[in-house]
Formats: sequence, structure tokens, C-alpha cells
Amino acid sequence: MKGYLWERYREAKRSTEDLVPSIMNNLLNPDAIFSNNEMSLSDIEIYGFDYDYTLVFYSKHLHTLIFNAARDLLINEHRYPVEIRKYEYDPNFAIRGLHYDVQRAVLMKIDAFHYIQLGTVYRGLSVVPDEEVIEMYEGSHVPLEQMSDFYGKSSHGNTMKQFMDIFSLPEMSLLSCVNEYFLKNNIDYEPVHLYKDVKDSIRDVHIKGIMYRAIEADIEKYICYAEQTRAVLAKLADHGKKMFLITNSPSSFVDKGMRYIVGKDWRDLFDVVIVQAEKPNFFNDKRRPFRKVNEKGVLLWDKIHRLQKGQIYKQGNLYEFLKLTGWRGSKVLYFGDHIYSDLADLTLKHGWRTGAIIPELRSELKIMNTEQYIQTMTWLQTLTGLLEQMQVHRDAESQLVLQEWKKERKEMREMTKNFFNTQFGSLFRTDQNPTYFLRRLSRFADIYMASLSCLLSYDVSHTFYPRRTPLQHELPAWSDRAPSPRLPLLEAQAE
Repeated sequence: MKGYLWERYREAKRSTEDLVPSIMNNLLNPDAIFSNNEMSLSDIEIYGFDYDYTLVFYSKHLHTLIFNAARDLLINEHRYPVEIRKYEYDPNFAIRGLHYDVQRAVLMKIDAFHYIQLGTVYRGLSVVPDEEVIEMYEGSHVPLEQMSDFYGKSSHGNTMKQFMDIFSLPEMSLLSCVNEYFLKNNIDYEPVHLYKDVKDSIRDVHIKGIMYRAIEADIEKYICYAEQTRAVLAKLADHGKKMFLITNSPSSFVDKGMRYIVGKDWRDLFDVVIVQAEKPNFFNDKRRPFRKVNEKGVLLWDKIHRLQKGQIYKQGNLYEFLKLTGWRGSKVLYFGDHIYSDLADLTLKHGWRTGAIIPELRSELKIMNTEQYIQTMTWLQTLTGLLEQMQVHRDAESQLVLQEWKKERKEMREMTKNFFNTQFGSLFRTDQNPTYFLRRLSRFADIYMASLSCLLSYDVSHTFYPRRTPLQHELPAWSDRAPSPRLPLLEAQAE
């Protein structure tokens, strides 16, 4: 049996090596738009946009600015030890979509089924051993009642907070750094207080205008100039599409940014502009009326009977917006980067079509197109199938061989995680399952892409068709097939 198993292993290896060149000829396009739900742009009459990380992208300097400013607020206003100033922002530490256990002060990656991916649980800047994680959670599953609420917040007794915002990357790093300092120096502290203080400090960087003033003072340093943003808007305008902007950012900040990336006539492209909307409350609170903002940024007291082109409005709510514009249902497509605050309510409650902007997608696709990644993943999938097929051999000699294969599989899984992020791996996958982030993305976004510039590759009447990925019961199982050098599932995996 030992010889038989290793011969099957070598056959599978040869078969995998033969497959790789054909996969390399069909690489994924980092500028493609991917569809969760069938949607035709010919049905879309109105396009809506968030501002931050949708119309405008920021340079790597911004997260360093937020981290440093929040760290200084912790020291100056919350009386944290001045020694935490030695910690600097590490852009390679965290990824979006992670969960933070507020009471245990650990950061982790959770899959679509609420299981923690072992090896991705961090207390401070150090990984927590798998055995300790299993003891803490009595396994690796997080019960529904402990998960965050609908918007990813830790509230109403929930202990988990999910970080879905790109702006939350500095927050995760700061939490981890301060935790690290307290742990290294044997300082007794209350994790709940730390979480709240860091959250408040990050919030104040925005609320007190620290971030806005810094960006306005040095736009070239912080904003990634992109002519393609104007090209996208101009293309839609040329085809007679109506456009609107709903953002939580303030008026002068948005105006200066849009002048930089689009031009001083940027308002001519939009039919409605709404600032400081306070999403997601904007989509749910029916009580707040709109206020007009004049050229000097002063709020006017006039009652708003219609939303006029060329004007800027503040606050308001979606119900009033729908009443004043009549823009309802599936003829509206709204783009944003925050799965909860931008997209969830629109698709669940109002029937708008939604597009998610996921900047990390482009870099992940480029990694997935490398020969090393393709070779590793193809062999990992093949080896997994081989294990599933050959586990029927229960004799001691065969089981020793299978243990060797399992060890190799475990090592390869760690390798694939490191392709993306050493601590947490891919934004979209755990070892074998979709992440909790991808689960929400699949539910709340009709389409998703790396940036709005991807729209330039598609006609305004293009129809997006989601791939018909086979359900588990629609594919022949490994155990149903006789051993074959031509292994199943690989072509589906390559897609």
C-alpha cells in the first residue's frame, strides 16, 4: 500500500505540473469588475458615489498620519504612557475585515461560518498559540450572540467588533501596539477601556479636523491624483446619466479634493451633492432635514423643496432624498468602500443596486497571477483531493503516508497565507473558507472592483453575469471517482 500511495502521489504531481502552463495562459484581470448578482448597466439611469476611497484614493502617508495623531491624543488627552510614542505605524500588520475581541484584547480573522482561523489570533503584536485560542473559546467557533451587530460594532453586550473600514487599519495597529506595551511592561489594564480610548482617539482625528486640515494643507502628499476618476464621471455624463455624491466628509474638504482630482468644474458633473451625511444614519433616520451650504461653508436655514444642481447640502436622510429626487429602485447604482455603512441598507431596504470598491483586490489578484502562487494552489488543491480519496486505506502503513501528506498540506496552507499578509493572509479567504468579510461583500454588493477606473473598460450597456460556480452537490466528489492522473476540480479551482 505504501508504494501504491506514493505512486498515486507522483502521478498527481505530474498531472499538476502539466496543468500549470494552461492556467498561466488564463490569468485574472486586476482591472475586471466581478459580479455577485446579474446586473445590466443599461438599466442604470443614476449613479451615486461615496467620496473617500471611492472617488478619491489616499497615499500610504495618510494612515501614518492617523496613527500618529491618535497615538498623541492617547498620550495628551487620555494620559497614556508617553513611551507608546516609540511605536510607529506598520502598513503590513493588519488587513481589513478582522474581528477584535474587546474583553480579551485579541485581534483575529473569522470565516463565513464564524470559525476563527487558527494562527491569525494576535494579542498585541504576538500570535496567540492555537491551544490557548481553543481554550479561550472552548474550540474555534464564535457564537452568533458574541459577534458584532449589523454595522460591525461592538454594542448591546457583544464582545466582538469588526473592522470593515479602510480608515480602521491605523486603529487596529494602534490597539495592538498599546496592548503590546502594556503586556511587555506587565501593566495591569482594563481592555474595554483601552478599546474605547483608542476608538475615541481615532474618531477625534476625524471629528476635530486633524486629518482634514493635514490633507488640505498638502494635497499632493496625501491624495493619489488620478485622471481616471474624471474620465469615469465624464463618460457617464456624456451618456446622459445622472450622478450624485453622498459622503460623511465636510464640504470644504470634499471641494478641495475634487478640484484636485477632477477640476474646478467638478460640481457641474453632479446633480446632487450631500456632505456630512452621517452614514449609515442617513439611510435610516427619517427625522433630519437637509440644509443648504453656501459658498463660504455657512449653513442656511431655508426649507429645502428640491435638491438643485450646483448646490451643496448637508445632513438630510434618504427618505427625504427619494421624495425630492424620485430616484428609486434598481435604476440607481451606488458605489462605496464600506460594506455596511455604504451598501447594506441600500440593497436590503431600498432596492438600489450596489458596487463595492475594494482597493486591496488589485494587489491580491496580481499575487494570484504569479506562477509561484498558481503552482502552490494547484498542488494544494490536488493534494487535498488525494487525501480525501485515499483516506479509505486505514492500515497503519497507509496512515503514516497520509500523515506525511497532511503535514505537507498544513505547511502549504501557511505558505499561501504568507503570499498576502504574514499575520492574517488574504482579505477574502481563510485556509479553506470565504472570510466573514467576503460573506458580507457577497450579500451586500451586486458588483465589486478595485477602483472606479475599472468602469472604463465596460460599455454603459454592459451586463454583468455572475459565474455559475458549482454547488458542492453539483460536482462529482473525489470519492465517487476512480483514481486518475487527470484530477477533477482543478479547472473549477483555477477559475
